[in-house]
Amino acid sequence: MSLHDRLRSLGLVLPPAPAAVGNFVGARREGALIFVSGQLPVVDGQPVRTGRVGSAVSLAEAADAARIAALNTLAQAAAVAGSLDALTGVVRVGGFVQAEPDFFDVPKVVNGASDLYVALFGDAGRHARAAIGVCTLPANVPVEIEAVFSCG
Repeated sequence: MSLHDRLRSLGLVLPPAPAAVGNFVGARREGALIFVSGQLPVVDGQPVRTGRVGSAVSLAEAADAARIAALNTLAQAAAVAGSLDALTGVVRVGGFVQAEPDFFDVPKVVNGASDLYVALFGDAGRHARAAIGVCTLPANVPVEIEAVFSCG
């Protein structure tokens, strides 16, 4: 089954790659690796959630936002690779969670992204990862996801 078919079976559609909002690119290929800049949980250019996890945003809402940001990483990688199906796996994920100081479930938020990658790629979606709590993120979003993909 292709990655597009797996995505559809999850009820998801690959969005267009969001435009970079600074002096950087959304993704860059080096050899067989594609490095994707941090992606926000945006749909049609608008954040799906704003605020800190642990107060304005629940754990479940933040995990869903991480999944949306992960979809945007896939869109960036597919744009550089030529297609989603050119991607062969996930190497590393970095998750940044805008959280209240007493919110300690930051890794559970980033699981929203990790679970999507594993659902799509199977064992090739298992990756090295960092999940870091921060005090602010761009556009006041609750989570930002960056990723490194392997490409055939």
